[in-house]
Amino acid sequence: MTDNEIHKFEISENGFTTVENIYSDQEIEKILLTIDQADKNKETFRKSTDLFAIRQFLKEIPETVSLVFNDKLKNVVEQLFGDNYFVVKSIYFDKPETSNWYVSYHQDLTISVDKKIELDNFGPWTTKQNQFAVQPPIEILENIYTIRIHLDDTDENNGALRVIPKSHSKKIYRPETIDWENEKETTCNVKKGGIMIMKPLLLHSSGRTTNNKKRRVIHIEFSNQELPKELKWAERLN
Repeated sequence: MTDNEIHKFEISENGFTTVENIYSDQEIEKILLTIDQADKNKETFRKSTDLFAIRQFLKEIPETVSLVFNDKLKNVVEQLFGDNYFVVKSIYFDKPETSNWYVSYHQDLTISVDKKIELDNFGPWTTKQNQFAVQPPIEILENIYTIRIHLDDTDENNGALRVIPKSHSKKIYRPETIDWENEKETTCNVKKGGIMIMKPLLLHSSGRTTNNKKRRVIHIEFSNQELPKELKWAERLN
């Protein structure tokens, strides 16, 4: 099997895979410098002692688009997803060295859309910082791929994702019903410049930082599905 075939198999079978060496140190420095120079007073920027995050990241800092989508990443998207996929959501997370913030097991069950309307099989709805999010029909969620770009070395000591392999194939899987007799947990260590690809229905969590090292990640979701004509993807980027 080729590397691409292995990655495709791992995504299909386990719900995730990792690909190393997508970005050089110089490329990462350029991305971080561009983020650092952005106006941080916008509503989509969230800052606390435990977390700095930018929602609608590629939309808010468009200068990062050409830096993030280098030839290697574009090749990954085309080879592993297909040439008809487009961006539907992007977030930047900076988990500071002293952060004790953690996320318990969950699936990513919502998509970002342009407005709130009544639609069959769409719901419940949430709103964060003027951003509408809704749980769509399961077929739309099953078709999404998430790429997590790692701007720092990440392991079990600074909040690497913990996942339950194969859980993405079990539709909606409530965390409180996880069968720990039969499920196993895997930590997804990713080196700086590498990426993790996952399906949103994969159960995942992340722990607290214990080694005083940063964990900066760019989270980008891709789909090739068109929404009902009444709705639009809020962050669509072809």
